Amino acid sequence: MEYKIMEKEAFQVIGKGIQTSTVNGENNRNITTFWNESNGNGFSVALAKNCGPLGLIGVCMDFDPLQESMTYFICAEKQTEIYPTEWQELEISKATWAIFPVKGSMPVAMVKVWERIFSEWFPSTGYEHADGPELEVYLSDGDPNSDDYYSEVWIPIVKK
Repeated sequence: MEYKIMEKEAFQVIGKGIQTSTVNGENNRNITTFWNESNGNGFSVALAKNCGPLGLIGVCMDFDPLQESMTYFICAEKQTEIYPTEWQELEISKATWAIFPVKGSMPVAMVKVWERIFSEWFPSTGYEHADGPELEVYLSDGDPNSDDYYSEVWIPIVKK
């Protein structure tokens, strides 16, 4: 499985989030709905005006195994001090990241790469998941429904 390792200093993001159940793939359905709503109501366009080099970012965080829930945050690197009051600001901590390319139509291509990371990559490498959020990085301005669309999954890691 193709990947690269990179260290990145802490950085701030701004955006909006939802809390979702992780039972029976409900998070995948709710995240897709959240993106569709964000694209339809102008939030993604407004957020894109504040994007840093990473473009739009989906942050998976606050995993709660007991409640079988997580938070998903659609955001961009903070490039301004002025943003709508309903947006939130978060810090993504300094980390070493395993970065996996994703090529293909969303959300299908993204879900497939997530599955492979946890079923193939982690078991076959000397790395473990570090404490911290996971990122979906949408670098491309292209059509997310295209078979050529490019994005990335970033997972915080530590050596075993």
